[in-house]
Amino acid sequence: MEQPLLGGASARRCCSLSTLKAWLPVLSWLPRYRLKWLQMDLLAGLTVGLTTVPQALAYAEVAELPVQFGLYSSFMGGFIYTLLGTSKDVTLGPTAIMSLLCASVVGGEPHRAALLSLLCGLIQAGMAILRLGFLLDFISYPVIKGFTCAAAVTIGFSQVKNILGIQGVPREFVWEVYYTFYKIPESRVGDVVLGLLCLLLLVMLTYMKSSLGSEDDSTSSRAARKLVWTVATMRNALVVSAASLVAFSWDAFGHHVFTLTGKTTQGLPPFQPPPTSDTTANGTVVSFGEIVKGFGGGLAVIPFMGLLESIAIAKAFASQNDYRINANQELLAIGVTNVMGSFVSAYPVTGSFGRTAVNSQTGVCTPAGGIVTSIIVLLSLAFLMPAFYYIPKASLAAVIICAVAPMVDYRVVAKMWRIHKLDLLPFCVTFLMSFWEVQYGIIGGVAVSGVLLLYSTARPQIKVSDQGLLVMELGSGLSFPATEYLSHVIHTQALQVSPPRSVVLDCHHVSVIDYTVVSELRDLLRQFKLREVQFIFSGVQMYTKQKHKRQQKKTQKSEKKILM
Repeated sequence: MEQPLLGGASARRCCSLSTLKAWLPVLSWLPRYRLKWLQMDLLAGLTVGLTTVPQALAYAEVAELPVQFGLYSSFMGGFIYTLLGTSKDVTLGPTAIMSLLCASVVGGEPHRAALLSLLCGLIQAGMAILRLGFLLDFISYPVIKGFTCAAAVTIGFSQVKNILGIQGVPREFVWEVYYTFYKIPESRVGDVVLGLLCLLLLVMLTYMKSSLGSEDDSTSSRAARKLVWTVATMRNALVVSAASLVAFSWDAFGHHVFTLTGKTTQGLPPFQPPPTSDTTANGTVVSFGEIVKGFGGGLAVIPFMGLLESIAIAKAFASQNDYRINANQELLAIGVTNVMGSFVSAYPVTGSFGRTAVNSQTGVCTPAGGIVTSIIVLLSLAFLMPAFYYIPKASLAAVIICAVAPMVDYRVVAKMWRIHKLDLLPFCVTFLMSFWEVQYGIIGGVAVSGVLLLYSTARPQIKVSDQGLLVMELGSGLSFPATEYLSHVIHTQALQVSPPRSVVLDCHHVSVIDYTVVSELRDLLRQFKLREVQFIFSGVQMYTKQKHKRQQKKTQKSEKKILM
């Protein structure tokens, strides 16, 4: 009698351990950690760290925040994702799109950016716990592409003013374009020359990395390729460092020819909860409710875009490197990162495609590489902030422009035109509305996609053929929006003609119907009988599904008997 109890206790312990590993994936790989993995993780973490620091400074400019807030947002993800993440490659931190969204919602207010991070993190973690990740499936690919293309154009053009060294340009895209061209005569020669040189160097290094071949396998050739790959991978850090040295040299001789980043706050940020109220310049207290109301649609768009961006990246690299991820666990990792990040004044973050690619190409073995990256960011905050004073804004602008340029995928328009022309409608709506307000672009695109989806549901494809009697083949499932359309087709082609005709309704493609459809079909049967013609159903799968359920119950019972 005791053996089953022991077996039950053992099964419960096994189940508890499995559940714990599901919530803390680090427990799955940490016991198997090897010295070789440590070497590769250290190398990858160092390489990504040298990429992260200049990008974080640049993305803070896009978010309209002081540059140190880019670094504040860059280190929490490495620690949290090591514990909760299921992809060995993904790195969490500031991205161009999240920075743009943050700027559009908080308008350069650091305290509100931290509060936004907290609320976004709570929404994302809540979605993970409630297993609501499927909601991301309703954001279609044309909407995503329309948004990323518009975001790339918006972000890239917003940095032109820093390349030119002009001031006083408004943030709204239309006025930004107008005033940028209007103020070209005010451009600073030093910023223009330095910015263009930085752009040229970054483009050259990017091209060199992409054109690396493997024709010659000699030792010297491999060493040369490795050197070129290393230099090209760390191009952002090298270019920004070189530009800073140039700016420092000119400044030391009293020639202030560049627009510099200026004084930044040194040291680590204090660990404290974000303020839930704010005070304006004239002393007016803004309550928590008013701040949240001011966030508007951004409070829905930013969590969704953060999840969508990160999970898409995780899935892409999981497929490339032959492993699987847990989408809901990824939601939890991003949510907890944003919640904890808000306590160190971070703004919302997500997975970065560029840094994840560097992480994967460097040969990272586990998520522990993120810890090394985070340590490098923390060391930069602790010791290097005075040196950031001399970073020219033109060099950071060049880094941003080169980072977002690949996001403009003009070839996707031709592909959508060739495959499904209607997909261009949500793409264009999202693209154009994003220049007004980025969150409105996504909302508008999702709304158009939803209308198209509902239309296809309400107007299912019905193929009609005359084989002595009418055969109507349904191309998809039937649900209540389609009942009126189905009834209209049957009435016009069978019941309202003289004489009335019999109909065979081919349902072999139909797997789901609802009560409204059944009621309508019952009414149609009655009308066919009144006109003394037949209404025949063919290929109905209802009984097959019931049989499948009964088979599942039998299988479960047999498994229980085996376990006992």
